[in-house]
Amino acid sequence: MNYEFFIAKRIIGSKAYKSSISAPIIKIGIAAIAIGIIVMMIAIATGIGLQQKIRDKVVAFNGHINITNYDSNNSQESIFPISKNQEFYPEFKAVEGINHIQAVATKFGVIRTETDFEGAVLKGVGNDYKWSYFQEFLIEGRLPDYSGKRNEEVLISQYLANRLQFKLGDKFQMIFKKDDPNKLPNIITYNIVGIYNSGFQDFDATYLIGDIRHLQRINKWKEDQIGSFEIFIDDYGELQQKGIEIYKNTPSTLNTQTIADKYYSILEWIKIFDKNIYGIIGIMILVAGINMITALLVLILERTQMIGVLKALGSNNFSIRKLFIYNASYLILLGLLWGNIIGLALLFAQKYFKLLSLDPSIYYVTEAPVYISLSYIVALNIGTLILCLLMLLVPSYIITKISPVKAMRFE
Repeated sequence: MNYEFFIAKRIIGSKAYKSSISAPIIKIGIAAIAIGIIVMMIAIATGIGLQQKIRDKVVAFNGHINITNYDSNNSQESIFPISKNQEFYPEFKAVEGINHIQAVATKFGVIRTETDFEGAVLKGVGNDYKWSYFQEFLIEGRLPDYSGKRNEEVLISQYLANRLQFKLGDKFQMIFKKDDPNKLPNIITYNIVGIYNSGFQDFDATYLIGDIRHLQRINKWKEDQIGSFEIFIDDYGELQQKGIEIYKNTPSTLNTQTIADKYYSILEWIKIFDKNIYGIIGIMILVAGINMITALLVLILERTQMIGVLKALGSNNFSIRKLFIYNASYLILLGLLWGNIIGLALLFAQKYFKLLSLDPSIYYVTEAPVYISLSYIVALNIGTLILCLLMLLVPSYIITKISPVKAMRFE
C-alpha cells in the first residue's frame, strides 16, 4: 500500500483542509495554474493560427514556388512568355512532394467606370488553376469557369468592388495599354461572376482573376505561352529544400523563387510570433510555479505537527516529501483541468463565432485565427505539470530540516 498517497488523499478530502488558513492560498495557486494554461493555449493557438493563415493567403495568390523567365523584371506583370511545353508540366515527376502545378500570367490594367477608375492587375488563369483557396475566400456568387471557350467571367475582390461600387453581375471595362503608345489600348468588357475577400488587403487591392487566353491574345502570345508557373507542395516545412530541387530540375533559362524569398518581410515578420509564444510560456510557467511554491510552503507550515508525528512514527524525509508532492500534484492537475476547460471553450468560441476581430491592414486577417491540435495541448499540459513539480522539489526540502520534537510542540 502506498501510504503517502493514502494520507495525501485523506488530507485533500477532509473538511478541515478546505476551510483551513491555507485554503485561500491554495485557491490562488489553482487559479494561477488555470490562468497560466489558458494564456499559453491562447498564445500558441492564435500565434500558430495567424502564421498559417497569413502563409496560406500568400500561397493562394502565388503558390509555394514560382518558375519564371530570367528576363522578367521585378514588376507584377508578365513581360516575356514561357512555353508550356516543359518536361515538368503538367506533372512535376522529377521532384517528390509536389501536389500541383499551374500556368498563369499577369498584366496591369485600368478599370474604368462612368465616374471613376482604378488600377489593378489581372491574373490570367486556365482550366488547370487550383481554386481551393479561393473557394474559402468566396463571399458572393461563384468561381469563374475557364474550361470551355474563352469568356469574360472575372472574380473581383470585395475591396475593389466597394471602391468602384460594383455588385455581382455588373459589367465593367478594363483597359490594357499596348507596347506602342501611339496605338489605341485594348479594352475588354468583363462580367463579375464572383466576389472574394481574402482579408489580405495588399492582394485584394491588386488582383482580379480572369481568363488567361485574353492576356495571350493581348500580348500576341501563342496558345502554349504563359507568364509563369506556380507550384504547390505538400509540406511547407520543406519549402527551401523543394525550391532547390525544383531549380535543379528546370531548364537553365528559367528561374525559381520561393514565397519565402519573394515575400521575405511578411514571412519573417510572422516568425516573430514564435518568440512571443516562447516568452509567454516561460513567464506563465514561472508565475504558476511560484504560486505553487507558495502554496506548498503554507501547506508544510500548516502541517508541521503532522510532519513531526510521521517522523516520530518512523517515516523518512523522502516519504513525507512524496506526501506533499502528491498533494501539490492534485492542485496542479485541478488547475490544469479548469484551465483546459476554459481555454478550449474560448478557442472554440473564437473559431466558430469569430468574437475577436483584427485590423487587416496590420495583421492581414479580419479575425484572430486559432489552431487547435491535440498534440500541442497534451505537450503543454505535460510540460507544465513536470516543470511545476520540479520547481516544488526545492521547497519540499524544508521538510528534512524539521525536528520531530520541535514540530510536535509547534502551534
